[in-house]
Amino acid sequence: MKIVLQRCQQASVSVDGKIVGRIERGLVALIGIGHEDTEATASALADKTAGLRIFADDNGKMNRNVIDAGGDVLAISQFTLLADCRKGRRPAFTDAAPPDRANELYEHYVSELRKTGLSVPCGIFAADMAVSLTNDGPVTIILEL
Repeated sequence: MKIVLQRCQQASVSVDGKIVGRIERGLVALIGIGHEDTEATASALADKTAGLRIFADDNGKMNRNVIDAGGDVLAISQFTLLADCRKGRRPAFTDAAPPDRANELYEHYVSELRKTGLSVPCGIFAADMAVSLTNDGPVTIILEL
């Protein structure tokens, strides 16, 4: 499982020109799921996402997590994070989990985040989405297990 987290001032995701998810301050989580991933992987990365201290405290140090900062998480599935570009010029996506399994683990990740009390609006799994965000910092972190 690979997750790209972007700390943001605001973000939204649209499908067919209609906004389906929006947050103000918080994190955009782009989530790629591979063949080897399990519910345990998704749970561990949800815990890491919620607890990662990448928001500034009163002294300007990155000591707060998204919950402490009063933020939300916009969760967006993105199988292209599993692209293998080592050979040729066309990415191979053979490392990505089949859609049914990937959707199950994506939903599990979102559910685990919501158990922390976070608001977690989402994109639409497997849809063609347009993502808009104002990256704050910029801070971009890659999580993998």
